[in-house]
Amino acid sequence: MKRVRCPKCDHYIIFDETKYSEGQSLVFQCDECGKQFGIRITSKTPPKQGENEEDFGSIVVIENVFHYKQVIPLQMGDNVIGRYQKGNPINTPFETVDPSVDLNHCTINVSRDKHGQLRYTLADNNSNTGTFVDNVEVKQRERRIIEDGTLFTIGATSIILRAADSQ
Repeated sequence: MKRVRCPKCDHYIIFDETKYSEGQSLVFQCDECGKQFGIRITSKTPPKQGENEEDFGSIVVIENVFHYKQVIPLQMGDNVIGRYQKGNPINTPFETVDPSVDLNHCTINVSRDKHGQLRYTLADNNSNTGTFVDNVEVKQRERRIIEDGTLFTIGATSIILRAADSQ
């Protein structure tokens, strides 16, 4: 099952993508606002990590409420993490009902060290509720190096870093 988001009201529509072929166009009408919009079915098997583009790792978002699993890929450079809201310009948003997650909560910087290995640095973006690694707050202007499997908390939401070489 796949889900698509209405471009007008952000309501999700769930459909069975296996009933359609690659390249086929579908038109949906949102139950909430009545907006009609179309999508095109893409490849049923997405390219493996690192095949068409370089893999820089991902974050896995964990919440205490029922939600679809969210695995969000990282890119080289700054990955600004926060709550999804239509029009929010951050590059690593996730969906949450947690009001303690800011729209622009924290940043993971992906870079390479002098040996060419990927390096992940976490910083808080002056959020209202803070960013915590191992129950220790990341202070303003502090940069904390994190590695594969690091569990960090923003608001009441926990996130796990998955480094590129471990996926």
